[in-house]
Amino acid sequence: MASARIVEELGFPAVATSSAAIANSLGYRDGERISRREMLEAVARIARAVRVPVTADMESGYGDDLEACARQLADAGAVGLNFEDSRDEAELAPLDSQLDRLARLRAGSVDLVLNARCDAFLLKGEVPFDRWDEALRRGQAYRAAGADCVFLPGLKDLATVRRFLAASPGPLNILATPGVPPVADLAAAGVARISLGSGPYRAALTAHRRLAAEFRDHGTFSALAAALSYADANALLR
Repeated sequence: MASARIVEELGFPAVATSSAAIANSLGYRDGERISRREMLEAVARIARAVRVPVTADMESGYGDDLEACARQLADAGAVGLNFEDSRDEAELAPLDSQLDRLARLRAGSVDLVLNARCDAFLLKGEVPFDRWDEALRRGQAYRAAGADCVFLPGLKDLATVRRFLAASPGPLNILATPGVPPVADLAAAGVARISLGSGPYRAALTAHRRLAAEFRDHGTFSALAAALSYADANALLR
């Protein structure tokens, strides 16, 4: 919740949750180990804490009752969701099944912004298809099925971004990771949304590890010099 208020405080027009950050903070690994109820409770707390719109990473829906998932997410105060087509970035769900699931989400709430995530560029190792061809096929199919935006994590090349948008016009979401071009270049290429995913959460863990290692190895605490003050941190939860 505090991190959402920092995003709002810095003038960003919306907040997006990270499934990994929420799950990890509650003691779960990412990958739908957390229950839908617990995820929605966290999303609702974030939505109540900020005045800007909140969109939620709902992985692949936390179960098969996707109409209920959409209704419950809207009731939690979110304006949209990410909906992915792989589990643990291991393999893609069959396209027909994914289109049916997207349709059921849409039936549950016509007002939610549906950000359809395709993991063709993100899957690890060898895959039994051409990543570009599969991303395009799925992106076009997801748009036709009612997705408001297509999310292609793992796509970093600007020429491929432009090529995708030319073949499948509409809002495109890119995941910001090392090697991804700057915001200005992505915007010029036509990208509508840039997500940080679990990056900020992992960066915070990295800072914590660095501090703990300095404490253990040197008995010093210089890493605390850049930390928010106690009062400022507490004020975020006013």
